[in-house]
Amino acid sequence: MSNVIVLNASPRKNFNTAEMLNEAKKGAESTGAKAEYFNLYDYNFKGCMSCFACQRKDSKTNGLCAIHDDIRPILEKCINADALILGTPVYFSYPTGVFRNFLERLLFANHTYMIDKENGGLKRRLDRTIPTGIIFTMNCPEDFAKQLHYDIILGENVKSLKHIMGYAEGVYAYDTTQFSDFSKYNCDLFNEELKAKVRKEQFPKDLQNAFNLGKRLAEMQTK
Repeated sequence: MSNVIVLNASPRKNFNTAEMLNEAKKGAESTGAKAEYFNLYDYNFKGCMSCFACQRKDSKTNGLCAIHDDIRPILEKCINADALILGTPVYFSYPTGVFRNFLERLLFANHTYMIDKENGGLKRRLDRTIPTGIIFTMNCPEDFAKQLHYDIILGENVKSLKHIMGYAEGVYAYDTTQFSDFSKYNCDLFNEELKAKVRKEQFPKDLQNAFNLGKRLAEMQTK
């Protein structure tokens, strides 16, 4: 039975990102996998402290960050998982700070500065592939996201995970609804009726994409 870790890097525990992650979790569980879900905002931690304990020649960290704090047990679960799914909203063109803090701690401890003389590039520390997916949710419409080069900016996070974990892909939800009640906020930039239409017609498709992602990643370890 596959073990899948699902991580929410949104401060909200029950809105767009969380909804999609819960669908991804259901998708993984539909294959018979066991899926654990964690809200990263519940944990007190920082990003990489540049101590280089994981890169020393005598290091015994084995891909696990040497800093002992709230997030270390979650990091250990991730490097022992069969698949990993992360989700983050996009704030001003980038994932949340908590997402980046987590990624630094996960990736740097599994990164090497050693040349892979057989295959080229850098050696991977992990001796197996952990299929990984990132769900990005954003208020930005898709056409505007393309103008802002989100495919490149957000795609760099996917590329980093692919290098370290062996496989990674991204799923994108555009033009998501920020508020449950627009009347409470200063937001005349948005057309509430259009937002409601997208929420009704497009978001169910986004949820299905998330379900398919979870199912696909969980099945990769059984093939």
